[in-house]
Amino acid sequence: MAFAYIASYLYDTDNEQPLNVPRIDRRRLREIDNPFELTLTEFRRLYRLSPGMVENLVSQLDNQLRGSRITALSTEKQVLAALRFYATGCYQRPVGEQWGISMSQTSISRCIHRVTDAINNSMFTSKVKFPMTQLECQAAKEIFASAPSPFVAGTIGAIDCTHVAILAPKNNESNYVNHHGYHSMNVQMICDPNLKILNVNAKFPGARHDSFIWSFSAARRVMQRSFETGNHNTFLIGDSGYPLEPWLMTPLPNEPEGTPKFRYNEALCKARNPIERLFGVLKGTWRCLSRQRVLLYDPGFAGRVVNACATLHNVRLGDQTTAFDDRVVYDNEILSTNDDSAAPSSVAKRVQQRIIANFF
Repeated sequence: MAFAYIASYLYDTDNEQPLNVPRIDRRRLREIDNPFELTLTEFRRLYRLSPGMVENLVSQLDNQLRGSRITALSTEKQVLAALRFYATGCYQRPVGEQWGISMSQTSISRCIHRVTDAINNSMFTSKVKFPMTQLECQAAKEIFASAPSPFVAGTIGAIDCTHVAILAPKNNESNYVNHHGYHSMNVQMICDPNLKILNVNAKFPGARHDSFIWSFSAARRVMQRSFETGNHNTFLIGDSGYPLEPWLMTPLPNEPEGTPKFRYNEALCKARNPIERLFGVLKGTWRCLSRQRVLLYDPGFAGRVVNACATLHNVRLGDQTTAFDDRVVYDNEILSTNDDSAAPSSVAKRVQQRIIANFF
């Protein structure tokens, strides 16, 4: 029906000459094609979220996206257009020509910008939340402790960086060429064993090393402040690209098999596997972040797209909250030091040695 409708406006039946399609036709076509009439499987294939999740997303963003003109695009259409772009990462014009969307390239561009900004402004901080309070940290520890491959008590997250390809920026272009030879942003993420994203830092160019990004990370300041206030049993786990710190455990190089240090390395590498899986799932779901696609935006907006996709990833996982007793006694003294002048590296080694001695 929709194709016959289009054909009746594309050609003059007398002269068989193509005619310009009036703007009103595109609006009518959008009314004819209702994506919510698709099957659940097909809907999720196109938009990655279930119809119920999309409806909730529309209601949360409606105040920011609703237009005042009678010809304005509905919030629902704007959200679906942005979701389709995130899911495919293709050019804006093909997104607009796909079934159920029927928009011009300029309309798609506006939708992507408006929806991305709306998600960043109203949902990002609530859906991607790093554990900061004692109660939140205890919840994160419990999740890691019950993981298929747990590390040691006190682990709250696994950290790593991944590259997201972008268009070569006009300013400081060389800073964005990564060690693979293409322009990118080096995005730092922290996740739990269920692949829930706890923190995103999408502000640094591809040439920056993981350890450099970590040194300027807000999550690092939170971890350091927690350690300095006496919570010595809360830490992240990372690979050898990160520095060993009292709140960040990393593997030891070239340890003989069968030794406690080797078992420590083995347990740490297994426990941080979720962050590697996360990157695969995230880029496989939201293809605009894939290496086979390139975000054709400036670094600032590309970072906001990453934040939006991280938010939607957590939305797909659903809320997995657990109630904890406020009266719980926290074991936060695996190391005690009164030497305020001790260098962080020496304290970190002592923490690491204590972990190896106690658990491996």
